Amino acid sequence: MLLLAAAFLVAFVLLLYMVSPLISPKPLALPGAHVVVTGGSSGIGKCIAIECYKQGAFITLVARNEDKLLQAKKEIEMHSINDKQVVLCISVDVSQDYNQVENVIKQAQEKLGPVDMLVNCAGMAVSGKFEDLEVSTFERLMSINYLGSVYPSRAVITTMKERRVGRIVFVSSQAGQLGLFGFTAYSASKFAIRGLAEALQMEPYNVYITVAYPPDTDTPGFAEENRTKPLETRLISETTSVCKPEQVAKQIVKDAIQGNFNSSLGSDGYMLSALTCGMAPVTSITEGLQQVVTMGLFRTIALFYLGSFDSIVRRCMMQREKSENADKTA
Repeated sequence: MLLLAAAFLVAFVLLLYMVSPLISPKPLALPGAHVVVTGGSSGIGKCIAIECYKQGAFITLVARNEDKLLQAKKEIEMHSINDKQVVLCISVDVSQDYNQVENVIKQAQEKLGPVDMLVNCAGMAVSGKFEDLEVSTFERLMSINYLGSVYPSRAVITTMKERRVGRIVFVSSQAGQLGLFGFTAYSASKFAIRGLAEALQMEPYNVYITVAYPPDTDTPGFAEENRTKPLETRLISETTSVCKPEQVAKQIVKDAIQGNFNSSLGSDGYMLSALTCGMAPVTSITEGLQQVVTMGLFRTIALFYLGSFDSIVRRCMMQREKSENADKTA
């Protein structure tokens, strides 16, 4: 039995060794590259644009609010490393009309050249109990978080395949790896991105996909989300720390350059990515082996996390029922 297990392990390592050169990409050179960032007027998107600009890229910022775009443009331009760099701003809603998105991407490519990297960062979060959320909220989040990533990606993929070079980044969330209380609408829209990314990565045209799973991050969107977040969701979120957008952006850009399919941050992010790797592609032998070796341990740890989350939900439910009963007897 031991011999069989050893043989299986050796065969697995050899398989990864043979496959790895086929899927390990050549790092993308950012100096002079054209990077398009949707949702680039604030938060993680703006920080990703700054990080790419620092490395010599030409930037196209896409967002809805023109005033915020112009303000972001000024901030980004402060980080230029040469006088040839350009920051182009385009005001459009990437989730509404594909033809409009396609046209603005064409305009950007006419001015700054073909897109080398697309970062889909446009998105929003709304939380609440399933029965309290309007049906329109589910439709809106799928439109913004999912179709808002499909449309720009569809607009750049043909040129990337023709050139046989490119990176497409989908910014998901840890809520796109684990369904949590209050996120029935949000998690579903972020889980959808994973399926799209895995399917797209299998199309072999030297275009590499990265799915980023950032934790709670100190952004204007996160502050807005917290205003209406249920108590249970807030308490679960508070079990982990809030990250700085600059920190998240650096990791995403680093992973995208390397062509890594997965981009996560911190020990919790690493564990979640290993636990939810499923049939996701790997870009190195080491990554595959780490997932195999750590799966059992991480699943054990995850069970304790899930027990803690369930305890929070039950405690809040009991407190709410106690309060309602007190009000009735008053």
